[in-house]
Amino acid sequence: MKKMLCAAAALALASTGAAYAAPTDLSGWTREGTGGTWNLAADKNSVTQTVNGAPTVFYSDFDALGRSLSGTIRVNTTSDDDFIGFVVGFNPGELSGPGDFLLIDWKQTTQAYYGNAPAGLALSRVTSGLGDNAGAWSHDPGFGIIELARGLTLGSTGWADLTTYTFDIEYTASNVKVWVNDVLQFDVDGVFGSGAFGFYNYSQQNVTYAGIEDDVLPPPVGGVPEPSTWAMMILGFGAAGSLLRRRRTPLEA
Repeated sequence: MKKMLCAAAALALASTGAAYAAPTDLSGWTREGTGGTWNLAADKNSVTQTVNGAPTVFYSDFDALGRSLSGTIRVNTTSDDDFIGFVVGFNPGELSGPGDFLLIDWKQTTQAYYGNAPAGLALSRVTSGLGDNAGAWSHDPGFGIIELARGLTLGSTGWADLTTYTFDIEYTASNVKVWVNDVLQFDVDGVFGSGAFGFYNYSQQNVTYAGIEDDVLPPPVGGVPEPSTWAMMILGFGAAGSLLRRRRTPLEA
């Protein structure tokens, strides 16, 4: 009996993952900020930001909490050396503040402008928005931006021109993980709220985000799944039960 229940549970979890294993349609995503122009590709699965300007985001039409996001990021020019990246747990209007979301930004080279912006990948918590100032530029806490961590291997290494990187982000109410090219850069615990995934650019043009997929994360061991995960698990258990009943029928005949 336990083996049958375990098999049903495994099938249910597999069903959960399979239901979400599809390219992400970006046509329902929203752009925010006056400093960027986001151009959606015909396949609705990639987008390019073309303007060198103030901070700008392009955020999802679904909640990131309890989900993952993956795809590729590429700077398609040799001009400029500034910020590319992501926002997580982002809600409408939070770019101008106030709010509470995570910023994952990647600077190509070290540069003094509004203070010193070091090259490399960083994870910060934002509570007062992102403007064209020392907050977004140098993670100045006086502007409500607290740097939580630098990337494990990319903390002082900038992105390269004309190079495609893969990324994977996992976000829960108590943890965020980020991989670049399958190398774990961040594994940070905290108390995190609901909000969208988003792409982020600051003073960097011609950046493409492509091959985007989102997925529902399995519940942590001993944890409580998100409501959307519960729904998929229930459907999965139902499918597993039907399959087990069909398998028993010839023996009962």
